Amino acid sequence: MQASHAATLEELPRLIADHAAAADMHDTALFLVDLRETVLRQLTGRGPGAGEGGQEFTVSGSLPGQAYQRVEVVPEPAWVRVGSGARRRWWVAVTDGVERLGVLRADTDTDTDTEPVRRALKDLASMTALLVLSKRAFSDSYARLVCTEPMNVAAAMQWNLTPPPAYAGDDATVGAVMEPAYQVGGDAFDYAVAGRTLHLGVFDAMGHDTTAGITANVAVAACRNARRQGATLAETSQEVERALIEQFDARRYVTAILADLDMESGRLTWINRGHHLPILIRDSRWTTDLSCPPAGPMGSDLGLPVVMATEQLEPGDRLLLYTDGVVEARDARGAEFGRDRFVEFIRRHHSGRHTLHETLRRLMNAVMEHHDGKLDDDATVLLSEWRGGHQQELTP
Repeated sequence: MQASHAATLEELPRLIADHAAAADMHDTALFLVDLRETVLRQLTGRGPGAGEGGQEFTVSGSLPGQAYQRVEVVPEPAWVRVGSGARRRWWVAVTDGVERLGVLRADTDTDTDTEPVRRALKDLASMTALLVLSKRAFSDSYARLVCTEPMNVAAAMQWNLTPPPAYAGDDATVGAVMEPAYQVGGDAFDYAVAGRTLHLGVFDAMGHDTTAGITANVAVAACRNARRQGATLAETSQEVERALIEQFDARRYVTAILADLDMESGRLTWINRGHHLPILIRDSRWTTDLSCPPAGPMGSDLGLPVVMATEQLEPGDRLLLYTDGVVEARDARGAEFGRDRFVEFIRRHHSGRHTLHETLRRLMNAVMEHHDGKLDDDATVLLSEWRGGHQQELTP
């Protein structure tokens, strides 16, 4: 950690390899996941992005991809020959909490699969995650490596605006996805933690162009600013409305759900600014739309009253906030992906077999496949789960 303070992202592979070798872990290599979580690209340190000549693995259908999907330490079945001897090769997920950054490869001299070996590999991966996080915010090389196609200006704004796509702490987990990842326009999500309160928000600005992205940026910035000054949910949405009217004179608007979750008690409060209602999933069997009278889109200046709704969550409850691009994606025959298929997908894939974040990755792949790989509208999902006193279950 001390050696990394003045290092750049390009210097991390050598830094990791040198220190790992001192702990009898050899031939290390770091692979970072792309924005859509479809490929794992090697960070070699030889260049500013995808053209630096490293290896690449698919998340689906590869051994490194299995380690990434399952967040596990996965050994290769065959030994790696080294001179006259052999080593065992391992793949381990690189995560910060529950945010998956990629995978790490390392070889060990031991010929047994022991808990101390696995623990050492996890420790190395944890340190690697911290090093990557400390460098990526100011690294164009990182941005190039994790992009598999050109990005429009609106998408660049949105990805710089949003928090990380995964969080776990204080008995709650949060995961988020946005598509089309490289051409997104007016969608945005936000979450933040203040003490024992988890703030959640999903936004959908009118339009699908750069102006829509600017509108969403103004809305999220105004929301954060009001929230951090102690405003209530209703007051926060009114501040967003004022900011949008000031900037766009009621010509641009944003729909949204804003919510607060008390992570100690499980009490959820939310307001509806002209958006799709939140969906509550309980016991992977029972689902319902959480009703709340809409106050109208922020920026439309309709003057409708803002009503705050409440719901008492139970341990294991999942809350779905989403934009219309998810349910309205149509296949070649014009059939929508639909709310029922959306909810059923979450229930089926997150019933103990996959993490919340792996479920969202697979969901968005299914939505994109349903729409032949190209969406007509932005699609965003913010999925949170309250564990209610089962903190140990937050991370795999």
